[in-house]
Amino acid sequence: MQAPPLYIDDVIDDREVSIVVCTGAGGVGKTTTAAALALRAAERGRNVCVLTIDPARRLAQAMGLTELDNNPREVPGIEGGGSLHAMMLDMKRTFDEVVEAHADPVRAQQILTNPFYEALSSSFAGTQEYMAMEKLGQLHGDTDAPWDLIIVDTPPSRSALDFLDAPARLGSFLDGRFIRILTAPARGAGRGLGRIAAAGFGIFTGVLSKILGAQVLADVGTFVAAIDTTFGGFRERADATFALLQEPSTRFLVVATPESDALREASYFVERLQEEGMPLGGLVVNRVQDVDRELLSADTALASAEKLSLEGGDTDLAARLLTLHAGRLRTRERQHHLTERFIGAHPGVATTEVAALPEDVHDLAGLREVGELLARGEAV
Repeated sequence: MQAPPLYIDDVIDDREVSIVVCTGAGGVGKTTTAAALALRAAERGRNVCVLTIDPARRLAQAMGLTELDNNPREVPGIEGGGSLHAMMLDMKRTFDEVVEAHADPVRAQQILTNPFYEALSSSFAGTQEYMAMEKLGQLHGDTDAPWDLIIVDTPPSRSALDFLDAPARLGSFLDGRFIRILTAPARGAGRGLGRIAAAGFGIFTGVLSKILGAQVLADVGTFVAAIDTTFGGFRERADATFALLQEPSTRFLVVATPESDALREASYFVERLQEEGMPLGGLVVNRVQDVDRELLSADTALASAEKLSLEGGDTDLAARLLTLHAGRLRTRERQHHLTERFIGAHPGVATTEVAALPEDVHDLAGLREVGELLARGEAV
């Protein structure tokens, strides 16, 4: 079975498309794919901002920048009529910006200096994914920005579904039952029922203090009391960005490698996108073994190598080259089989394969090469 080809240039040239989201399992090349797409789009006339989450910081070096931070920086050396800005998500700084934008100065300072907030904004599960969505909303809503296309490299989650699920999880935590229990005494203080609730709460917090520690519990209570006015804002903004991702102006590109785990994650994500009614652009299969399957079969190569090995003499090098060729063919056959299984389960998903490069991308020339490979629309 053959999948419809994915033509990347049709996606990035479409002026109706304003957001492209590259997603998939960790370690499949999402960051490089996003950067290569952004560069290609810019050099084809689009004004692009690429938002990346790359702990290795290779992207900054590849784009000729000394560093990337939470503010878009223009990338020099762009050829063609477009422009390219790049930024790296600073999870904590983005959270700080949210607090500063939605709380008065006094309350914002109380939140920013709270120890529980420090932990929440730096390491709480799902915060990075939520802040990626938050930053996307900020970039898209900036009417003075010079870009008309935003390309998002999603966080390296343990599951591809985290990017969509995290905003709801964080919102549920911040306005959830446990948090509201912590603030109930303050809300009911001075009233009869409030005094009764406070008495019961004292027993409850006494137990929690033994489990969590009194200082931790105090920090949580102080944080919740300060951030209470922003509860609705977290959920509203998450819902708005979620709706933005469902619009026809967005395209999701699911990135995978031709390995069973990565394609399994890709399959889950394709199904989730379809369930949520989100616009799927297609599947990019990265790091495919580039070998001519028509030149010499693996069986023929191995038989020839065995024959040469028996002859000995100066034929040893040729035998080893034939064995290497056979191994690459076998790898390619396995990769092709795994990709065909994905296509069989999702026959309508446009797909392209990208050949593996001999070395990591470390400059704009390398990103251009990846962009050209992406644009070929190699059928599977």
